[in-house]
Amino acid sequence: MVRGADIVVKSLIAENAAYIFGYPGGAIMPVYDALYDYSDQIKHVLTRHEQGAIHAAQGYARVSGEVGVVLATSGPGATNLITGLADAQIDSTPLVCITGQVAAHLLGSDAFQETDVVGLSMPGTKWNIQVRRVEDIAPAIAKAFHIAKTGRPGPVLVDITKNAQVEFGEFNYVPCLNIRSYRPYQPIKVQAIQDAAALINSAERPYLLFGQGVVLAHAEEELKNFVDKTGIPAACTLLGSGALPESHPNYVGKLGMHGNYAPNLLTNKCDVLIAVGMRFDDRVTGDLKRYAKQAKVIHLELDPSEIDKNVKCAVSVLGDCKQSLKLLTEAVNSNSHPDWMEKFRELESQEKEAVMSNDLHGTQGGLHMGEVIHLINKFKEEDAILVTDVGQHQMISWRYFDYKTTRTQVTSGGLGTMGFALPAALGAQLYDYKKQVICVVGDGGIQMTIQELGTIMQTKAPVKVVLLNNNYLGMVRQWQQLFFDKRYSFTELQNPDFVKIAEAYSFKAKKVTEREDLEAAVAEMLVQEGPYFLEVVVEKEDNVFPMIATGCSVEEVRLS
Repeated sequence: MVRGADIVVKSLIAENAAYIFGYPGGAIMPVYDALYDYSDQIKHVLTRHEQGAIHAAQGYARVSGEVGVVLATSGPGATNLITGLADAQIDSTPLVCITGQVAAHLLGSDAFQETDVVGLSMPGTKWNIQVRRVEDIAPAIAKAFHIAKTGRPGPVLVDITKNAQVEFGEFNYVPCLNIRSYRPYQPIKVQAIQDAAALINSAERPYLLFGQGVVLAHAEEELKNFVDKTGIPAACTLLGSGALPESHPNYVGKLGMHGNYAPNLLTNKCDVLIAVGMRFDDRVTGDLKRYAKQAKVIHLELDPSEIDKNVKCAVSVLGDCKQSLKLLTEAVNSNSHPDWMEKFRELESQEKEAVMSNDLHGTQGGLHMGEVIHLINKFKEEDAILVTDVGQHQMISWRYFDYKTTRTQVTSGGLGTMGFALPAALGAQLYDYKKQVICVVGDGGIQMTIQELGTIMQTKAPVKVVLLNNNYLGMVRQWQQLFFDKRYSFTELQNPDFVKIAEAYSFKAKKVTEREDLEAAVAEMLVQEGPYFLEVVVEKEDNVFPMIATGCSVEEVRLS
């Protein structure tokens, strides 16, 4: 017989969880007491805030493909996870979050730090449950891992009352392999494959859009094989970056509000649009009433709820895209589309001249954000992982970072969570200390979770933090400039001395304000063995283009 708290820890070990990210408190203290005896079998990372814990678990999950594990107490500890849960839910990140809860006999009495975390977290989780008896702990955790990592991944929350943690029971862990009412995978219909292949074979201007679903399905090779055989131009979403090497001859760029000119503009010129593992987010489609109306849409998707949700399709291929892409590749004809590809390259040249040349090779005025990313590419390792926060720096980094391998893009996509990057970079780094993890943040976002510099210090994770500081909430300021007559309402920041703060957390730190000092500073940062903090002061009114304004069509993408 063992305590329920020991059952929690032993269950996590049985699921091969390597790390727990968390923060102790009264209602989860029995589990923390149990952890003391298992430190040789599972590592715990003490973050400085529960939101930091869940974002760190997200970073870990995104680069590893494994389930991230989070531990928090009741009340404010649990509610501090809500933002991360919502972020993980919309970005399909597998997490198991375990929260403590007041004893079962106190439920509903407004006891100290009692909160209905099950009710609060329900919209932001794939599944959640409250456990009130010791014998239900192991089955609930087994079910949680199964649901979190199968089908379309997502966050799961297990709320365990304190009495269940201190009661004694038998530990008999049985991994969950099947749930009667849960069908995470759809059988692929042969007719759908044949119908999709017929449309593709007859297309004159086919166009492929791929998203994070390719990465989640480990279908990178299948995607490449399909593109190689069909010769179809392919563009990626924000979270799909890296699934197809950017050096591939058929890769044509990035989609969305601040994506590349050609991939956006030509969406409304293709005759067959093939979407693989992406959900037609509004940041990709712009005005749905004017999105790809001329095209017959083929949607390869795991989640049935995404079919016809935003864009009506001519053919839907439900199922794991690792399998469906393989079947579709076998069914289509070998082909090439040189004239159609040339249209992408022509528009790409226009974007290079109008936007990229100045972004990457500035000569006058203040430093541009793109210059920093350009130099990072020059000195980074091939499989370096880019972790970004949310805002202008996120879009600039995404546009110009050279993604060579899969699972090297970690950012908050659907929710757009400021404060995500610093803890997420920590989680990514802890998965592999040898990998180069580059965390690019803005001066607004970093101050939302800046305390996680302390967690990086304590874990000795060699994260490279690049702060692009324009002393503004940059993306909001850009919108105020373009659409609100430069009425910069509460977006200018009076910032602290970031270098002193970083040095207080034992980071080697440097600040760059002049263009001639930038290259040496970036090179120094990327050869540094331990953590490094580089602040680069950039042009205050540096904007991100191309841009599709909210409510506009993809054809209305502007270069300036």
